[in-house]
Amino acid sequence: MESMSNRRAFLRTLGAAAGLGAAPWITGALAQNSPNERINVAVMGIHSRGSDHIKNFSRIPNVQVTVLCDVDERLFPKAVADLEKSSGRKPRTQTDIRRVLEDKDVDVISIAAPNHWHSLAAVWACQAGKDVYVEKPASYNIFEGRKAVEAARRYNRIVQTGSQHRSSPLGRSAADFVHTGKLGKVYMIRGIIYRPRESIGRGKVAPVPEGVHFDTWLGPAPWRPFYDNRFHYTWHWFWDTGNGETGNNGPHFTDLARWFLQKKELPRTIQSMGGFYVFDSDQETPNTQISCMEYPDGTLFQLEIRGLYTNYDDTVREGMLLYGSEGWMKLDLAGGSWAVYHGREKEPAVTMNRAEAAEKFPTSGTQRADVDPHFINFIECVRSRKRESLASDILEGHLAAAMCHQCNIAYRTGRTLIFDPVKEQFIGDAEANDLVSRNYRKPFVVPEKV
Repeated sequence: MESMSNRRAFLRTLGAAAGLGAAPWITGALAQNSPNERINVAVMGIHSRGSDHIKNFSRIPNVQVTVLCDVDERLFPKAVADLEKSSGRKPRTQTDIRRVLEDKDVDVISIAAPNHWHSLAAVWACQAGKDVYVEKPASYNIFEGRKAVEAARRYNRIVQTGSQHRSSPLGRSAADFVHTGKLGKVYMIRGIIYRPRESIGRGKVAPVPEGVHFDTWLGPAPWRPFYDNRFHYTWHWFWDTGNGETGNNGPHFTDLARWFLQKKELPRTIQSMGGFYVFDSDQETPNTQISCMEYPDGTLFQLEIRGLYTNYDDTVREGMLLYGSEGWMKLDLAGGSWAVYHGREKEPAVTMNRAEAAEKFPTSGTQRADVDPHFINFIECVRSRKRESLASDILEGHLAAAMCHQCNIAYRTGRTLIFDPVKEQFIGDAEANDLVSRNYRKPFVVPEKV
């Protein structure tokens, strides 16, 4: 474990390096609490997924949620009251993540803000000497995902991404079976996301609600007026702030595919097509999209999203179908089970449900039944400083998100793209490469040198 003296020595080194691409508002007054003692967590973004972060962290022994950070002050009264009731402690509130990062008592930043904030907040947190839990997708685009990895490595931070299936017994049992080779060589995987999405309709410019810090909410995105149908959650469906359903839930499935295939690289050839159908709406991202990616060895991964009216695929609403030389697997994530069929057999040869997987693949002994083991894994690694023990290190999150970005870029350009996985650039396609990064709105800039 890291000693207090070693941590302070690290922080002195960090302060000396802060001028090299670090956020300009960092002054050197960085977190100095020992992670071997109580861990103080600040949660950024408390409207939706952030509420789960608050509940999970506050239930782990010797972990305290001390700060709630959100640009919408209207959310604070209930969130503060709920946390005070459940934990007996009243958290502080803050509307600007930059002020939170200056707080020397905060050890961990847990990021559940909109996608366009994920990597920037992670980079800034690493520069400020904080460990990070960042929701999927780990990035808004390919460039900034790589910068988040570089920041985590440079500042020796523990950074977990929200790919919770890597910590779940069901996901671990499925991966274990595939890795035994009993499916043979897996040559194709399909990811299935059939999630109902309704129309957001046509919005209008409206006054910014009292208590909403809209300029901070926009952050890296271009300035625009406040619209009444593109704020809480519906930001997913606009390219300036979200990545559509492919970038929203897609990273869970691209991550599982890479895990099953044991791939540490990005696909080379990418195709994607679809559109926004049926509804009269301002939505920019597709509600129906089929993407196909091919690795240099010929292995295929297909990701399909359906947000409209649909049947399921062999009873699977959200899950994976894996095809190997010895048989195939149906992983039903929504239903909590998987089954393996050998050859052309119609009945499964092997099955596993969630309860059986939990018995075969028990999680950490410190786990409470009401705490997601992914959060426990993260806290254990914050204490041990063993990055290799993370269930989903930031590199895994970057690659999972980047695959979704590849799909969306192929969709938006309307053509087959060839990608260089080493340079993380598209080959001979300037239009596609323009979408690898973005023009950042100052001062909310993901730096080239972190």
